[in-house]
Amino acid sequence: MNIMPNRMDYGFMKYQREFEEKALSVLRSGWYVLGKEVASFEENFAAYTGSKCCVGLASGLDALWIAVKLLGIGPGDEVLIQGNTYIASVMGITINGATPVFVEPDEYYQINADKIEEKITEKTKAIMVVHLYGHVADMDKIMHICKKHHLKLIEDCAQSHGALYKGKMTGTFGDAGCFSFYPSKNLGAFGDAGALVTNDAGLAEDARVFRNYGSEKRYYNKVVGANSRLDELQAGLLNVRLAHMEEITEERRQLAEVYSRQLHQENILLPATRRDTCPVWHQYVIRSHRRQELTDYLNGKGIGTIIHYPIPPHLSEAYRSLGHRKGDFPITEEYADTVLSIPLYTDMREEEQRYTIDCINAFT
Repeated sequence: MNIMPNRMDYGFMKYQREFEEKALSVLRSGWYVLGKEVASFEENFAAYTGSKCCVGLASGLDALWIAVKLLGIGPGDEVLIQGNTYIASVMGITINGATPVFVEPDEYYQINADKIEEKITEKTKAIMVVHLYGHVADMDKIMHICKKHHLKLIEDCAQSHGALYKGKMTGTFGDAGCFSFYPSKNLGAFGDAGALVTNDAGLAEDARVFRNYGSEKRYYNKVVGANSRLDELQAGLLNVRLAHMEEITEERRQLAEVYSRQLHQENILLPATRRDTCPVWHQYVIRSHRRQELTDYLNGKGIGTIIHYPIPPHLSEAYRSLGHRKGDFPITEEYADTVLSIPLYTDMREEEQRYTIDCINAFT
């Protein structure tokens, strides 16, 4: 048996007729940029998240850096962010000339809320929360800190579409929620796509202007903006998948429950779930101090895995200028050395998961 760590074709085939009908409808419409599909998706996704406004953008990274920029954060400012995130989160800060200040993660792989205040300085302007792997950060504590210190709150929800904290959806706690719809996401497009959600109508309008070359009216430019428009085809396809998100999310939760119940392997640590949260399991991440052995063993059994992520941003070549060294963030670095994502995807077959579980349990 050959099992990929993620299969996007299954997710397509499950709703193939709907996707194909929508694609043809958009292609035949003759309108491909900022039309009714984008408007419809923005309305639908805002309603889904519980936000007042949604602005479709070209990618999740664009959502991050545009949110940071429009919130007035730039050179000389600091933004607190967890150390064990994907580098795009950090790029959303540094593209604007601001400085990322790393905070160690907690046992749930989220920013450790108890470690935040010790990193706040007079230069701190915001906290960027990354709801990693489809789990949720400790939002009550984080919102209290933001209010106490008058900080902006940006949520990176690239992996947490539909995840809940005390019944409220990620992306709706702060000033801006930033989403990626990269094809591998739970709510995935068929190419790059992203969005920003907010309850601030003024911020949403600024984002709509900024994404379209800074133009509120065609050929009349208010600001120097960007070309970051969610296109009609991707918006239409996202509308199809969004209509099935409840089913998709429940399936992932059931797959994760089976893993957590049936994996019995002394060489791995299973993921924990924070109280009062409802994760969406973008990844099922185990940890092992014998990761390379386990990876090689599973590869030999035809089971693919992915490391999310092997090099933390503070040790990446891209951010060498920040001056960090190995040992600066030991928990972040330990996670980078031990985490391993095992197969979990839409419409995963029972026999595929059963085989994966049996092989992991048999590892010695």
